[in-house]
Amino acid sequence: MAENRVVVGVNGSASSLVALRRAVDEARSRDAVLVPVLVWHPVGGEMAYRSHPCPPLLKQWEQAACDRLDAAFAEALGGYPADLRTRPLVVRAERPGPALVEIADQPGDLLVVSTGRQGRLARLFHGAVSRYCLAHAVGAVLAVAPSTAPTSADRTRAGAMSRRATLSAAA
Repeated sequence: MAENRVVVGVNGSASSLVALRRAVDEARSRDAVLVPVLVWHPVGGEMAYRSHPCPPLLKQWEQAACDRLDAAFAEALGGYPADLRTRPLVVRAERPGPALVEIADQPGDLLVVSTGRQGRLARLFHGAVSRYCLAHAVGAVLAVAPSTAPTSADRTRAGAMSRRATLSAAA
């Protein structure tokens, strides 16, 4: 019998961190294995790399992808959850949508993806992964909308802007 898995696409963006937190909750409630997936490709794309291969650079890019996945867990959760079975994957692929669907290939898998940025123009350019997964996944897909709660970067920017406003008013 296949084990229950919660597969989640992670890229380090604020919206993917929200999806990661939700996937952790789902994995806990389902007593499932958490499979966080970060999809990467060589700078310039596969075609550029094939025309000018550089194995040392490829190793650096792959290590950078591993570091991004670790950093996403650190930022979202303070590190990898000790109470969950976790099988992180760093996958080299040109397009994240097909890679995620291929990994979440069992009928019992839950695929968790972020819907990306909100707004008409942002959805046009940034919602392709979630749309692809919703259309092609074998099992269930949970598309998580980004949180409206401010991120730490938003709070830092807001604090800097309020300090500027205070300085301007004092002048």
